[in-house]
Amino acid sequence: MKIIGIRRGSQYSPNHIGNDAAIFNLVVHYLKEKGCEVTEYSETECWDADIDADAVFNMVRDWRSIKKLQQLEDAGLCVVNSAYGIENCTREKMTRLLVSNHIPHPQSVILDTSGADIQELSVLGTDTFWIKRGDFHAIHREDVTFVRSLDEAESILKEYALRGIPTAVVNAHLNGDLIKFYGVANTDFFYWFYPNEQSHSKFGWESVNGKSKQIPFDLENLKEICDKAGKIMNVHVYGGDCIIAEDGTIRLIDFNDWPSFAPCRQEAAPYIADAIYDVIMQHTCQKSATTSYAVLKK
Repeated sequence: MKIIGIRRGSQYSPNHIGNDAAIFNLVVHYLKEKGCEVTEYSETECWDADIDADAVFNMVRDWRSIKKLQQLEDAGLCVVNSAYGIENCTREKMTRLLVSNHIPHPQSVILDTSGADIQELSVLGTDTFWIKRGDFHAIHREDVTFVRSLDEAESILKEYALRGIPTAVVNAHLNGDLIKFYGVANTDFFYWFYPNEQSHSKFGWESVNGKSKQIPFDLENLKEICDKAGKIMNVHVYGGDCIIAEDGTIRLIDFNDWPSFAPCRQEAAPYIADAIYDVIMQHTCQKSATTSYAVLKK
């Protein structure tokens, strides 16, 4: 089986360049152990490359990479994670998909940054918000900002407009324990932890919720929520964050395509390789069955 693996561009791995590279390398190792022939590309190399393979697995984030892989998917190539799934994980699309499919999520408002009516935030019933760029994943620390007043929120929205960010997702702040999780669809792998206890951080915002109280919660319920979210978002390799309220209620606040798996990469990598291999095999079988049916019809 000939597979192309596309690495994530370093500019899309803020404070996690080494971690993203490490999980990618491990997955390549396990795919080769399965007998796959793996050719590796960087994101910039893939833009002009002639993608000639049975399938592609990837960690891409650049829009040029995403659009190219979407075109290849439309032409019938198996791509894991799906480039459409990667696009679904951009903030505005993610929020709309999670909310419309009744995944537990903070109260949210989506605003145009140019001329936004700040009074629309009154429906959130709080003066503390998270403002997040709506058009993409977080690349800079300022792409996710905690604010404590409407005036501060208005200032941040104006700054986003000046930066050319057209929309912002505004989430009501949730009190409770912050949990980070990682999962691989259709496998037994699921890992969670309190990021503050492990000093795990991308931009330092984890400190807002403070030290965890280790509030009891239903782990099977969290797994079910994440499994459903992964199917809705169309991603097999995922991670994210949630808040556990004082009563044990779980709400997802972020859901990402193929994060770094930094605290658990050794355990996760064989499961990720298994998932990629299984998706490719299913795609191949379906393609063969479709071709055979078309021949029989003739």
